[in-house]
Amino acid sequence: MAIKTYKPVTPSRRFMTNVDSSDITAKASVRSLLKKLPVTAGRNNNGRITSRHKEGGAKKLYRIIDFKRNKFDIIGKVAAIEYDPYRNCRIALINYVDGEKRYILQPSGLKVGDTVQSSAENLLDITPGNSMKLKNIPVGTMVHNLELKPGKGGQLVRSAGNSAQIMGREDKYVIVRLPSSEMRKILGECVATIGTVGNEEFANIVIGSAGKNRHRGIRPQTRGSAMNPIDHPHGGGEGKTKSGGHPVTPWGKPTKGAKTRHKKASDKLIISRRKSTKGK
Repeated sequence: MAIKTYKPVTPSRRFMTNVDSSDITAKASVRSLLKKLPVTAGRNNNGRITSRHKEGGAKKLYRIIDFKRNKFDIIGKVAAIEYDPYRNCRIALINYVDGEKRYILQPSGLKVGDTVQSSAENLLDITPGNSMKLKNIPVGTMVHNLELKPGKGGQLVRSAGNSAQIMGREDKYVIVRLPSSEMRKILGECVATIGTVGNEEFANIVIGSAGKNRHRGIRPQTRGSAMNPIDHPHGGGEGKTKSGGHPVTPWGKPTKGAKTRHKKASDKLIISRRKSTKGK
């Protein structure tokens, strides 16, 4: 896929770019796989803002994606590649031989007419779109849509251009290198899909205008340093000043780089990079 540029008929159009949509083969989605999600606009059940800088945005329907890939040993054929307004990668419509239709995340290289398959125990070809348990996938293979708990469905590595790599095996665990370069042990019974998530060029697009962000449901943000001291810890002072300390939220909590992971959270399943490089 290529990056599409525009003729600069307005100042915002000058730098705006987008991903070419020539890979999309279907305009209408399967109605039985569509769902209307409630729009919260960052409010809770009391109507109070709990997530700032959000609004309703443009109307959109949710596509029900098969993250579990639990249709084992049944061959499916790619019928169409579609746009999904809720994610940055494309989705592929799969027609299975028993008549059922499902959406999956489109791996890079998967085209209309290709076949995909999932297997609980059997070994499948290492081709994009096939899904197997981690214990059956060869070391060095790039995978996506990884489960953390067997049968729960893929939770890791689902955004455009991302992939994880199988690094080795240890007892009942498989060692996986995630896109963040973190090395993690995941149960070998968990299912993953072969290949890299498609639409890799998404990372290179330039939004270009504030109006485009408003359609996405993103409201403007005001810098804390532009506020008064009563409104934000960064506010106040004569002229343009630095806050002097570490960046914080309006309520004084550290932000921008502050670690949020609990110290005791699954330490046994995480292999730190410091430990892995100690013996070198």
